[in-house]
Amino acid sequence: MKHPLKLPRRAWMLGLLPAALLLSAAGARFPAFAEGYARTVYPALSRVGNAFSSLFPFSLGEWLLYAALLAALGSLAFAAVQLARRRGERKALAARFALNAGCAASALLFAFVACCGLNYSRVPFAEVCGLTVRESSHEELRDLCAALAEEVNAARAGVREDENGLMALSQDFSAAARDAQAAFDALEEEYPTLGAGYGAPKPVLASRLMSYGRITGMFFPFTFEANVNADAPDYSIPATMCHELTHLRGYMREDEANFIAYLAARGGSSADLCYSGAMLAFVHANNALFAADAALGRETYALLCEGARRDFAANNAYWAQFEGPVGDAAEQVNDAYLKANRQEDGVESYGRMVDLLLAYFRAQEG
Repeated sequence: MKHPLKLPRRAWMLGLLPAALLLSAAGARFPAFAEGYARTVYPALSRVGNAFSSLFPFSLGEWLLYAALLAALGSLAFAAVQLARRRGERKALAARFALNAGCAASALLFAFVACCGLNYSRVPFAEVCGLTVRESSHEELRDLCAALAEEVNAARAGVREDENGLMALSQDFSAAARDAQAAFDALEEEYPTLGAGYGAPKPVLASRLMSYGRITGMFFPFTFEANVNADAPDYSIPATMCHELTHLRGYMREDEANFIAYLAARGGSSADLCYSGAMLAFVHANNALFAADAALGRETYALLCEGARRDFAANNAYWAQFEGPVGDAAEQVNDAYLKANRQEDGVESYGRMVDLLLAYFRAQEG
C-alpha cells in the first residue's frame, strides 16, 4: 500500500513568497498603506533590530553576510557529495535541496520586504515635509549652485588638511559617526518622520572591496545597520554616514536619502559634516547644471575654493583606479536592484536630488 506523500514541516515557508509579493504589490498600489507601515510597524522592527546590532562594535551584517556565503557554499558542496554517493535517491535528494533553497529564498524575500522593501513605496518625503517640486529654469539652478558653492567654501575653511592639502577627518571614524548620529537625531523636531534614537553608522572591514564595486555605503536591512566604506576619500564619509542613516529611518529612495543627508549634515555641529553635505549637494546640482548648460556649469564650478577643487580631483582619481569589469558589473546589479524597487531611473535616480534641493531653497527664500 502506498502512503501519501508528506511535505516536510518547513514547507509552510514557501507561503512567504506570495505573502511578500502581495505585501509589495499593496504598497505599490496604495502609497498610504506603505506610509502607514513605515510609520508604525517599521519603526518598531527597526528600533529593536538596531538596538540589538548596536551592541556589537563591528558591522554585524557584514559578518552575517560572510557566514551566509560560507553556509551557501557548504550546502552546495554537501548536496554535490550526497548526489554522487546516493545515486538511487537522486530525485528525492534533489527535491529536498530544492525545497530547502525555496524556503530560504522565500524567507529572505519576505524579510527584505518587511524590513525595507515596502518603504520604497511610501509617500515621497517632499510631500510629507511640504516641499513643492516643480520644473526650474537654468538660472534657478545656477543660483542654487552658487549658494551651495558658498556653503562649500565657508565649511572648507574650517576643516583639517593632510600633507597633500586634502580634507582629512578631524577625528576618528567612531567620533565622526557619533556626530552624524547626533545631527540626525536633531532633525526629528522639524521632520518627525526622521525619528531619533538609532545607533551610529559602522565601518566595513572589507571597505576596499566595496570600492572595487563602486559602493560608498550600504544599509543592511536584516540587522538594521548603516554601513560605510571607510576607505573612500575623507570628505565624502560624513555625508555617506548620513545617507545610510536615512535608509535606517525608513526612507529608501536614493534621491531622498541624498537630500535628507544634506539636511542632516547642514545642521551638524562639525565643519566636517557641513562640508561633506555641501559637497554632496553641490556635485549633484552642478552636474545637473553642466548637463543643461555647460557654460553655466563651468561658471559655478569656478566659484569653488582651491581646497574643494583639490578634494574633487583626488576623489575622481581615487575612484578611477576601480574602473573595470568588476565595478561595471556591480553598477549593473545596483541599477537592476533600484529598478526592481520601482526606481525606474535606476542609478540615474540619484540626480533627482536636485529637484528637492531647488524646492528646499525656494522654501527657505520664501
